[in-house]
Amino acid sequence: MTSPVMQTRFCDLVGVRFPIVQTGMGWVAGPRLVAATAEAGGLGILASATMTFEELQDAVADVRTRTDRPFGVNLRTDVADVADRIAFMIDNGVRVASFAQAPNPGLVERCKNAGLVVMPTIGARRHAEKVAEWGVDAVIAQGGEGGGHTGTVPTSLLTPSVVDAVGDRVVVVSAGGYSDGRGLVSALAYGASAIAMGTRFLLTQESRVPDAIKQQYLATPVTGTVVSTAVDGAPQRVIRTDLVDHLEKASWIRNLPRALANAHAFRKETGSSLPALLKEGAAMKQGNELTWPQVVMAANAPMMTKAALVDGRTDVGVLPTGQVVGAIDELPTVAELITRIMAEAEATLARLARS
Repeated sequence: MTSPVMQTRFCDLVGVRFPIVQTGMGWVAGPRLVAATAEAGGLGILASATMTFEELQDAVADVRTRTDRPFGVNLRTDVADVADRIAFMIDNGVRVASFAQAPNPGLVERCKNAGLVVMPTIGARRHAEKVAEWGVDAVIAQGGEGGGHTGTVPTSLLTPSVVDAVGDRVVVVSAGGYSDGRGLVSALAYGASAIAMGTRFLLTQESRVPDAIKQQYLATPVTGTVVSTAVDGAPQRVIRTDLVDHLEKASWIRNLPRALANAHAFRKETGSSLPALLKEGAAMKQGNELTWPQVVMAANAPMMTKAALVDGRTDVGVLPTGQVVGAIDELPTVAELITRIMAEAEATLARLARS
């Protein structure tokens, strides 16, 4: 029986049994992983940033054939068809709109008017305060231990500061460094209502990452990651490889031909037109205060991630990861993972009650 402590505001808001979120990892969070998470009692989030609109439609339909439980879709706000994607989500009963960047007030209002739960990811207290003013329902506060694009403030400092700032208005989900039930209890102690995990779900049987790549993740020690700006101009935590070391040593000018080729490849992969890609670049430049060289370099991230996580090519691709990768040594099913986390959390609460 689940402790009442585990029936949090997040569970009530989203309609799930357990306060656990599987994040919308590009190229990783497909229908099988999302549906498995939903069926096990957590919130699965489908990654649409690396999908065409038609692929998103197919993916949502696929999830629907596997589960009737709530799930979410992760979106980029700077894509030309974001309004169409949100309209589709509304029409098809998706529960949560998760945003990798801060959505604008108009998007927040449209989602909320249609009953979508709005949940952007933030990395600083001031960002949480800004989106709270716009009326979002929840935030994922990702600490510096998190994988992929990440900030510098540790989870243990970021989460309580965000709770203090907006916790009376917004449900706070803590991310960065979580993999077990003890971590879930610690997040609840900080004042969060749930935890979000990426790397831990990447390393499950339902994850579509190639087995050889999963084994490389499992072999990575806690000291085997690096936060690099060489991939796309923004801080991103990845597994340290020979390729990453090479990128770190090279100037952005030397990396520019790779970035331009990747921009072209990403345009073909997602079905974007050249004008739409330029529009997205301008929005990214303004919204993230990037230089144009950084915007060009930003095309590196999705295609270099695809090269490793889809094609298994670590010689030309990067492996985004949280620092918690060094604490993971096996590949359970999603159901086994969530059941174990909840049992560990209950055991931790019981131990604390006896102390």
